[in-house]
Amino acid sequence: MGRASAPYLLILPSILFAFWIIGYPIYDMANMSVHAVNRFGKTAAFNDFANYQRLFSHQLFIGCLIRTLVWTVFVVGGTVLLSVPIALILNEKFFGRTLARIIIMLPWAVSLTMTGIVWRWSLNGQFGMVNATLSNFGLQDTPVEWLATSTTAFPILIAIGILVSIPFTVTVILGGLSSLQADVFEAAKIDGATAWQRFRYLTLPLIRPFLNIVLVLNFIYVFNSFPLIWVMTQGDPANSTDILVTWLYKLAFRYGELGIASALSIVMFAILLALTMVYAALAMRNERSTA
Repeated sequence: MGRASAPYLLILPSILFAFWIIGYPIYDMANMSVHAVNRFGKTAAFNDFANYQRLFSHQLFIGCLIRTLVWTVFVVGGTVLLSVPIALILNEKFFGRTLARIIIMLPWAVSLTMTGIVWRWSLNGQFGMVNATLSNFGLQDTPVEWLATSTTAFPILIAIGILVSIPFTVTVILGGLSSLQADVFEAAKIDGATAWQRFRYLTLPLIRPFLNIVLVLNFIYVFNSFPLIWVMTQGDPANSTDILVTWLYKLAFRYGELGIASALSIVMFAILLALTMVYAALAMRNERSTA
């Protein structure tokens, strides 16, 4: 074993194992997507991409795709917009800062399933805490079925999706803020830079790598987010809160349509891979231009 090749040979087993762990399910899913599959997962003959044709012509596909993009963009965008000022506040020194950090991070310790159950009870139209609170303050006369109405259910899910995504995002941004040199900001302050100018021309460019991380990770996580929507609405009423991943679950495990479900899995994988590569290319080009 040569000295130069030794590191590559030593990590080769780990790389091969990682490729097998990640690559085999993708291969198996792609194989199922182009074959006839019964409800028990047994594949038969090649079916001329009939699963993809049935998927793209399905009446729910376009609606679920649009809702997935709306869900992802609004949850990720809202999370980052709220997390940046929260992280800036928590980065300052004030009495009770440790307690404030704990309160912000506390929802992270609760599972999404439990969070969804609590919110489903709170938003119940008959005995929910939200209706009771609004009635006590005189803000509504009759109870509202928040999760049983298509016009309110999806916006509420987006709002709760933002709330549960904030702790992780604040943690990452706060880590970036803690690594910044205080001397730079003191010098800018002495030179007369306002708070907005210090944020716009110093803080924001310096934490951009951390923002890129939270954008990519949140995008992938939220795009594939299943438990919150499933626990609260299961995609109802009338599929109005279904996104691709909840519809995928229904196709595979409720209707036994494993062929279409595997085709949908490949489409979702392709969308995520393409968007991640485009974003990574844009971020790298931006970093090279500012270097």
